[in-house]
Amino acid sequence: MAERFKMAIAKGHRFEIEFDVAFPHGLVLVGEVAPDTEYQSKEDRASGRPVRQRIDETTGKRQWKGTVTDPGETNPKRASFPITLLADVQPVPTTAEALPGMRPIELEGVTAEPKVMGQGEYKYQGFAFRATGFKAAKSPAATGKSARSESTNDTATKAA
Repeated sequence: MAERFKMAIAKGHRFEIEFDVAFPHGLVLVGEVAPDTEYQSKEDRASGRPVRQRIDETTGKRQWKGTVTDPGETNPKRASFPITLLADVQPVPTTAEALPGMRPIELEGVTAEPKVMGQGEYKYQGFAFRATGFKAAKSPAATGKSARSESTNDTATKAA
């Protein structure tokens, strides 16, 4: 019998996952979101060939890259990682910077693709995360401000 067996889950399958499940402590965007460009050799640059932005094979959307940090990750080497955003136009974060170049974010349309990560004998199971964009900024009450700052805001609102 020359029958071929198929895997139950194909390589490269993307699992949909809720942001709060994947990142219970949230994420911090470090720097800006930029186009994810294809590799360009020295010869290509020298000949003046234009830089091409990558297109996601599954969705047909343009790929954008950003570096994020997971404050809940205990291993410092795995705390920061790239994330791919899939959108026709450049996604713009909806939150203000907490520190210069750093802003807390929440993503929508998150998928996780299992990947083997690491080098040599130090390989481990990891995930390539993708998202469709940024969720709208939460109200001050939902962002974890203290009760004192909320009551100050409430007093100012009531006085007006």
